[in-house]
Amino acid sequence: MSTLIDDSPTRTLGLSAAAPNPRPFRLVRHSLALAKRSLIKTWRTPEALIDVTLQPVLFLIIFVYIFGGAVAGSTHDYLQFLLPGILAQTIATGAIAIGVNLNTDISKGIFDRFRSLPIPRSAPLVGAVLGDVVRYVIVTVSTLAIGYLMGFRIDTDPLRTIAGCLLAVLFALCLSWLPVLVAMEVRTPGAVQGLMFALIMPLSFASNVFVDADTLPGWMQAFVDVNPMTHLVASVRGLFLGTPLGSHVWWTLAWCAGFVAVFMPLALRAYRKKI
Repeated sequence: MSTLIDDSPTRTLGLSAAAPNPRPFRLVRHSLALAKRSLIKTWRTPEALIDVTLQPVLFLIIFVYIFGGAVAGSTHDYLQFLLPGILAQTIATGAIAIGVNLNTDISKGIFDRFRSLPIPRSAPLVGAVLGDVVRYVIVTVSTLAIGYLMGFRIDTDPLRTIAGCLLAVLFALCLSWLPVLVAMEVRTPGAVQGLMFALIMPLSFASNVFVDADTLPGWMQAFVDVNPMTHLVASVRGLFLGTPLGSHVWWTLAWCAGFVAVFMPLALRAYRKKI
């Protein structure tokens, strides 16, 4: 009996039913505790980071050295053009993992344990999203690292470089609420992954990630111009390489706000109905 008490989820997560905090602080405190759980889980299963470490390396090597000469006439020039796009694409596809992980946890009954704890109902989802920030930082660092080894160079100042990285991480955090919603609605982790790839891949390829949008057919450019990935890639290119930013940063921030405003309430509602 004592072993069961020691291993309870309340002790594991550092949560206590006694002396509850004021409501504005309870969600933050419990979400951070659950985010810590997510980080520990990631630390203990490093193979789960393959998609955010190996994928950008493979994409850069394949596209730069196979298609670079044909697309841009120079592998170096294409690397300069491509890397911000690969960063945006990889950080967006990296958000799929949170949906897969949440669906797996639900199927294993872990969220039934969370429901028995004296915590806000939304804390497990908010904590999971916050815990995934490490994945997005890793994909940013790994993409820039392999890019520099291949010859990529940033043409702006460190402040703009940091701003570009933070904007990409923010975009992924806000987009994460879409796979969280999908995880609440479908039955299996495989279904989450398949559905999310079906949604993310068109956004990635029908954009300015791999080629300049002006080279695409006119009917496709109408979609490319409103594609959130297009605005993110153009923003990161401008902050990394000094190309014209226009209103792309503002559009990217607007899309981030839209993702949270639409998908977060829907995900929380689906979670309350499911658990």
